[in-house]
Amino acid sequence: MNMLVLGAGQLARMMALVGAPLDIHIRAYDVGSKQVVHPVTGEIYELTLEQAIAQSERITAEFEHIPADVLALCEQSGKFFPGEEAIACGGDRAKEKALLEHAGVPSAPYVLVTERSHLDKAISELALPLVIKTCQAGYDGKGQWRLKDAADADQIWAQMREFLEKDSEHSIICEKMIPFDREVSVIGARDHMGNVAIYPVTENEHTNGVLTLSVAGLVNDSVQQQAIDAYSKLANALNYVGVLAIEFFDVDGQLLVNEIAPRVHNSGHWTQQGAYSCQFENHVRAVAGLPLGDTALLRPSAMINVLGQAAIPAEVLSVAQTRSHWYGKGVKPGRKMGHINVSADNLHALGECLATLAEYLPEEQYPGIAAMAQRLTLN
Repeated sequence: MNMLVLGAGQLARMMALVGAPLDIHIRAYDVGSKQVVHPVTGEIYELTLEQAIAQSERITAEFEHIPADVLALCEQSGKFFPGEEAIACGGDRAKEKALLEHAGVPSAPYVLVTERSHLDKAISELALPLVIKTCQAGYDGKGQWRLKDAADADQIWAQMREFLEKDSEHSIICEKMIPFDREVSVIGARDHMGNVAIYPVTENEHTNGVLTLSVAGLVNDSVQQQAIDAYSKLANALNYVGVLAIEFFDVDGQLLVNEIAPRVHNSGHWTQQGAYSCQFENHVRAVAGLPLGDTALLRPSAMINVLGQAAIPAEVLSVAQTRSHWYGKGVKPGRKMGHINVSADNLHALGECLATLAEYLPEEQYPGIAAMAQRLTLN
């Protein structure tokens, strides 16, 4: 089977790596260069998007911010999964909030903003502090503001207005800032028949809005069941096919959705060795119409993001049950260059592995590893 992925980054790369043993051959469409490429070798195919669509049995996506004309063209083919609606919801926080309300899944109270009076309404109705996010653009902490003092409203509104004036179709969302205990995510796959396979909930650490560390195996049954319930409602509402990720705030044991990602997700990279079938394989299986693979946790696992570094220290490979994954991209500050996966037989042993890794991974570049190691070794 030939499969086309919209987007040619590391997620498409990892889909291609798991697709090959399944006899699924993956090409990627780089929406920036408008070229069809091999996501692992970088080979450029002399194909238009229309030709690539015609030569593919299935089409999917590795990210949400895809031009509307590309989405429409793929949707018209009847081969595109999870489909135009799902991708649009993941790339537009206003549509995402409407979906959450329709599906009956709780999230933070909000007000949509396109003019100054809407910001004043948010301040009045939601109360400070507020988290302010662009609806159609912004990720990894970009396109966001924090309003903690009403005296700063004019200054922040000036920045918001500048963004809105760039495109009349853009909007901004103000959310009530929720004091939360931790951030968690759930990743699951749904096939064409409506069957689902859901991974254990992952606890996530962020630094400056960017994911730095994920650990699987820490949540209780109540949190897991809430996540499964939210996943089932949203996946069914979208008639979803493929892997869907949902990020939550855990507030005293109750989950509120932060955002959804209609694709494989950074917080699920641990599944490459912590589960029998990783998220990339299950996404490819679901889109291709193959049976879903086992998502049970084989052993406690963690994923460490490599951000803006020129290489992964070779010493990490000396730590038991540790594997490194390099994306082969040009180095830029804060850019996701690769990740490190580590597993162990229990949480205490995982903490010991993280403590050893912390000796090779400086806190400044790899925040939170030492603290998580200390926490886990108490188990």
